[in-house]
Amino acid sequence: MTDPIEAGFEPLTDAGPFSSMIGPTYQRREADGSLTFALYVAPKHLNARGVVHGGMLMSFMDQLLGRTVHNEIGRRPTATVQLDNQFLAGVREGELVIGKGNVERVTRSLVFVTGRLTVGEQTALVSSGVWKILGV
Repeated sequence: MTDPIEAGFEPLTDAGPFSSMIGPTYQRREADGSLTFALYVAPKHLNARGVVHGGMLMSFMDQLLGRTVHNEIGRRPTATVQLDNQFLAGVREGELVIGKGNVERVTRSLVFVTGRLTVGEQTALVSSGVWKILGV
């Protein structure tokens, strides 16, 4: 398994108290300006069946989609309004989860975004969400 730092990722150090509990998480800026995220699965991420807890994956997705929104619209304050998730495969300890978000549409006050978490070639979670731009 490739260490995400060696693959050009940097640790997220400004993710806030809750998000820091799910990490460490990593971010890499791509040549096109988009962001890619990474997370190594540790024992603390597992449920009683030995796979990553769904709430953990949704928290990681919420974090990466929020950062994707901020990257697209600037660091304007936003809040998650809706986040829909479809679990497609289990994720196990020691695996490297890669996440990517995509802004689909921006209106005056809302941002529509989609995301995908993968382990290797396997998609583990796909999500779609709506973020509210605060103050408008």
